[in-house]
Amino acid sequence: MRGLAHRLRTLPLRSRLALLVASAVAIAVAAAAIVCWLLTRTQLRSELDNSLRNISAQSGAVQDALRGCAAGTNPGTGGTTNFAYIQVVGSDGSRCVFPYSEPVKVQPQDIAVARGTERDTLHNSVTENGAAVRVRTSRVLVGPGSAAVSVSRPLSEIDSSLNRLALLLAAVAGIGVIGAGAAGLWIARAGLRPVDGLTLAVEHVARTEDLTVRIPVEGEDEIARLSRSFNSMTAALASSRDRQSQLIADAGHELRTPLTSLRTNIELLARSEETGRAIPPDDRKALMASVKAQMTELAALIGDLQELSRPDAADPGPLQVVALHEVVTHAVERARLRGPDLSVGSDLRPWYVRAEPAALERALVNVLDNAVKFSPSGGSVEVALTEYGELTVRDHGPGIPAEELPHVFERFWRSPSARALPGSGLGLSIVARTIHQTGGEIALRPAAGGGTVAAIRIPGAPTPPPETYRPETP
Repeated sequence: MRGLAHRLRTLPLRSRLALLVASAVAIAVAAAAIVCWLLTRTQLRSELDNSLRNISAQSGAVQDALRGCAAGTNPGTGGTTNFAYIQVVGSDGSRCVFPYSEPVKVQPQDIAVARGTERDTLHNSVTENGAAVRVRTSRVLVGPGSAAVSVSRPLSEIDSSLNRLALLLAAVAGIGVIGAGAAGLWIARAGLRPVDGLTLAVEHVARTEDLTVRIPVEGEDEIARLSRSFNSMTAALASSRDRQSQLIADAGHELRTPLTSLRTNIELLARSEETGRAIPPDDRKALMASVKAQMTELAALIGDLQELSRPDAADPGPLQVVALHEVVTHAVERARLRGPDLSVGSDLRPWYVRAEPAALERALVNVLDNAVKFSPSGGSVEVALTEYGELTVRDHGPGIPAEELPHVFERFWRSPSARALPGSGLGLSIVARTIHQTGGEIALRPAAGGGTVAAIRIPGAPTPPPETYRPETP
């Protein structure tokens, strides 16, 4: 059985389908043929038994048999008749065969009828020549007494018909199985044609890495669903590869500027050391400050790239119950240190959320850093956390044009007006990703009177559950 199962698994799918269809049809046809043959045999046997009862009822034939036996006429193995064999059975097992009948072996059932213990019997027996017969023995009144008369007919009458029927059913079943196998192979080929197309498409993608391949979709069956899934998969892979290529290109572009500036400054310092020409102290101080700033910008850019290198579906870390108002307070303190000439006000209500504390704090610091960066000197930043859990950060900077708002959360995108300011264009992308991982949402909109409002909503509650995370105060 294991070897057969292994051989079946090695066959092509269409061959297995054709074989399964042919096997199913063969079993069904064989079962139908057997049932048909059994029903026919039962019907023929029933008709034969009825004919024996009718013959037994023909008193003329029975009386002739009795008179012949009484006269001592027993031709023994006389001539055969085309209709029935008749013989009289004695209580001692003796028999008197009707002329032109084949002598049939007396069975115990016949003797029981002759002795009067049974009224009649119906059974199989054989002639002296070994031919199978169907026998009916019954008691017949003869004058003041009675006698047992056996009437039999050869079973070859129905056996030959049953044999011809069996051959006919076998031929029909064979033709049906062959036809079913051919039909199954044709159906398998027609049904698996879309699978062949899908296989060719997958092999083409594996060979050429061409993710623009699409499979035509027809209908709503499983093959159509599989084709749609394949098309969706290749589209997602193509989009992922495009984003990866864009990320590498954007990262290279963003890294080129600080690296070029850093290399220039280092070359100036190296040339000064090699030539012995000292750089004026003020210029050297400015040069070192530029190097430090470029290194800081590179470190921040690399950190942002590491954060974005994680897949969107990656586990952000263990979620904890976080006191959002305290995290915002911490971020506000840091914003005040980075913008000492700004007024950063806050109006915070208690709100507790489930998030990864470090990632959430980093995201909120990025939002406030943006507000500080774009605020004019002497301006103000207003932070509010309502009792319904909406956090807003409003600045009074130049604002964001309406046509640029759809792009603010894209990686490396920077407004033309912000090209001269430090940054990589990754901060808001990281913020949006972090907020979405907590089940929240973030949006930027123009503020009344100028500036921009960043609105963040994270699911939570105003009351603190157990094990609440509270950030450390710097």
